[in-house]
Amino acid sequence: MAKSTLLLSTVTLSFFCVALAFEPSPLQDFCVADASSSARVNGLVCKNSASVQASDFSFSGLHLPGNTKNPLGSSVTPVTVAQVPGLNTLGLSLARIDYAPMGVITPHFHPRASEILTVLEGSLEVGFVGSNPENRLITKTLQKGDVFVFPVGLLHYQRNVGNGYAVSISGLSSQNPGIITATNAVFGSKPDISNDVLAKAFQVDKTIVDQLQAKF
Repeated sequence: MAKSTLLLSTVTLSFFCVALAFEPSPLQDFCVADASSSARVNGLVCKNSASVQASDFSFSGLHLPGNTKNPLGSSVTPVTVAQVPGLNTLGLSLARIDYAPMGVITPHFHPRASEILTVLEGSLEVGFVGSNPENRLITKTLQKGDVFVFPVGLLHYQRNVGNGYAVSISGLSSQNPGIITATNAVFGSKPDISNDVLAKAFQVDKTIVDQLQAKF
């Protein structure tokens, strides 16, 4: 009985140690980002709490439509720690996305966040792709008021399939979710990925790869 109790206690302690190490509780009320600091940490350095203002925790303009007059027909208005310093260490952010008719947010992923999207206006086709080897596409057409979740690190996209403009709001589980757009990463890396590698990856001629890289 004593050994069983000891084993249970050890397993329980190990579980809580792992959980606390993965996502520690904040050690202060807030940690407003000091963008001027040259210090390098996993996040941004806290500025002196005596200089913190209400403006560090607020953002204005999310009601304004973004400019969708671009080749993709879409616009993203982010509200991350870069716009709201008070988000630092809190693990959440927002984004407003505007879509012209047939506008798209091309396949991309967030390396540090899951995303929950709500349609405010219009109709959106959304989807994400699971990991290898299945690469299963999970997709759905959303209407006003519908919600969809994109798991962290998975390639996903949105497309306006309605007749007019569409708007959505996304919540993300990081103050700095990051974004990696598939086409930009593959064809727009600096320096270029070798066209030999990409030609084999896409099973196309090198000249096609060169043409695509020239666009990015």
